[in-house]
Amino acid sequence: MSPVTTDPLAAQHAAARRQGLSVGLATGIYGVSFGALGIAAGLDVWQTVALSLLLFTGGSQFAFIGIIGAGGSPVTAVATSTLLGIRNGLYGLQLARVLRLTGWRRTAAAHVTIDESTAVALAQEHPEVQRTGFWAGGLGVFTFWNLSTLIGAVVGNAIGDPRVWGLDAAAAAAFVGLIWPRLRDRTGQVTAALAAAIALIAFAPTPAGVPVLLAALAAVVVGLIDSAPSRARDIEQPEGDLL
Repeated sequence: MSPVTTDPLAAQHAAARRQGLSVGLATGIYGVSFGALGIAAGLDVWQTVALSLLLFTGGSQFAFIGIIGAGGSPVTAVATSTLLGIRNGLYGLQLARVLRLTGWRRTAAAHVTIDESTAVALAQEHPEVQRTGFWAGGLGVFTFWNLSTLIGAVVGNAIGDPRVWGLDAAAAAAFVGLIWPRLRDRTGQVTAALAAAIALIAFAPTPAGVPVLLAALAAVVVGLIDSAPSRARDIEQPEGDLL
């Protein structure tokens, strides 16, 4: 009998799928709250469900129904939700080189480019596994979030607010689990510390969602500083070394 061989890359793909499923479940359950709040804001069940299906970015959705529920104008609601969704476009710029998609697949990927799918993808080391993580996280959240939205819209008032159960912390805990391995090197530690400091400073004086955008600048700044020495070495390399 030949010995059983284990494919390391297959194991990584399986781990990425498990991460995507766990993050999808942890985040998706919180969709119950959105479904209930959508009904409370004056939307009917199908309008609430359609908002999750078509908009599909949690922060923007909560901002939209929050403004509508408070009597704000639809224009203000759309403008605010759009501002909060800008970060997904920034994620798309980073993920484009990993996914390398065209046509309808590119459109589908854009729809599920969110915090969770990006986090699961970038938590992986190998490019192929990053693609697996992206789709597992994106489709996992999409499935559970929309199912939970429907449940919340139909029976949300009977279930109550998931925040009372601490389910809003489940998604945050999943994120911590994903980024923890990235904090082993000094660059990751500095980036995390700087991003946390920016978010804390900007939390009170800026609208919801803006601290996240500002904290993303931490990665840009650290990346530029970290790559500066290598660029300087390339510039200073004598021409004779190229022969």
